[in-house]
Amino acid sequence: MFTGTTVAVIGAGSRGTIYGDWIRQHDDRARVVAVAEPDPARRERFARDHAIEPSLVFDSADQLLARERVADVVIICHQDRQHVAATVAAAAQDYHILLEKPMATTAQGCIEVVEAARRSAGQFAVCHVLRYTRFADRIIELVRGGAIGDPVSMQHLEPVGWWHFPHAYVRGPWRSGRTSSPVLLAKSCHDLDWIRFVMGRPLSRVSSFGSLTHFTPENKPAGAGERCLDCAVEDSCAFSARRIYHEVLAPDNILVRRITNGESTPQAIDQALETGDFGRCVYSGDNDVNDHQIVNLELEGGRTASMTMAAFTPSTWRRSRIFGTAGFIDTHDLTIDLFDFRSAQHRTVEVPLPGDPTAGGGHGGGDAALIDAFLRSVETGDPSHIRSGPDESLESHLAAFAAETARHNGTVERIVAG
Repeated sequence: MFTGTTVAVIGAGSRGTIYGDWIRQHDDRARVVAVAEPDPARRERFARDHAIEPSLVFDSADQLLARERVADVVIICHQDRQHVAATVAAAAQDYHILLEKPMATTAQGCIEVVEAARRSAGQFAVCHVLRYTRFADRIIELVRGGAIGDPVSMQHLEPVGWWHFPHAYVRGPWRSGRTSSPVLLAKSCHDLDWIRFVMGRPLSRVSSFGSLTHFTPENKPAGAGERCLDCAVEDSCAFSARRIYHEVLAPDNILVRRITNGESTPQAIDQALETGDFGRCVYSGDNDVNDHQIVNLELEGGRTASMTMAAFTPSTWRRSRIFGTAGFIDTHDLTIDLFDFRSAQHRTVEVPLPGDPTAGGGHGGGDAALIDAFLRSVETGDPSHIRSGPDESLESHLAAFAAETARHNGTVERIVAG
């Protein structure tokens, strides 16, 4: 009889598959015993991969959560706008909850999620994977250990990537703030949370600027078609879906498998591009989210930080500069460059990470470390293993909403925690 942790997964898309695959590789500790997924092909594949009993395979989160508890843990990673109802219902049953970011698509929804988590007897974590990498460990060790004195200010770049932005935010499910959430929340609540984590101080005020500049009908090249596979100028387009899914990404990349419902053959990719959203011209869609944005933050005690989110970058690691009273940290890819004012010396710290910074690459080991830490919190009953609990996660989410208000109104907004 299995005595480890049992898990139910809500949402068998890319995030649910990644977390589920890790659990399957560590089946001495945990096993996926239930799934809720509306797409039949994904649902059947996920259930088959995890040998889930048919009675525990559900079409929706509502069906799963209408039952008495079917597992110890529920991982919630279906569409963002559905997170509140699922989390509140799961928390009421005292499930241990691992919730994919963003927590919700409205500020009030985020507050409802956190209030439900506080009432529950279960453990609760948000999937802020940046906090869990070995790179984060080293940065926090240096900053908290006084290597740069008192951290006073910080610059941070979120390089979304020239191919990833079209995939998720022009062609993909997060392309519209009307149906999902602002890109600052959907993509960069990770980064606001990272700033909060590194600086170690509450966020207090914010201003922001940004817009949708490039991926618009006005920028559509002459002669361009509605789909990349029948476009006369596709070979000269930087955002060609044919090139992205056939050449840039490996056939077994989870984002490729996402658009093909699990297949990775050239024929399956072409069929997806011929009929689905991911083959559409980036200049002809219904996208409305910003392709670039800057956020200026004031933290408690007069500290400051700035964050830039940009579509127009290589797909590379995030970059941070941290300015302290006794030193300066500059990160580049997997290198930390530390300059000590007291000795006037540079020190370089290399932090090799597994995979790459993308979701398909496991976020540099962050996905695996997150799942490991969360399961340890459940196994031991010790929430200190969780680095991304409800309160600080709520703070970074509310900062994103305040930044959007500031961007629209040209104001400086106060960030008020729930």
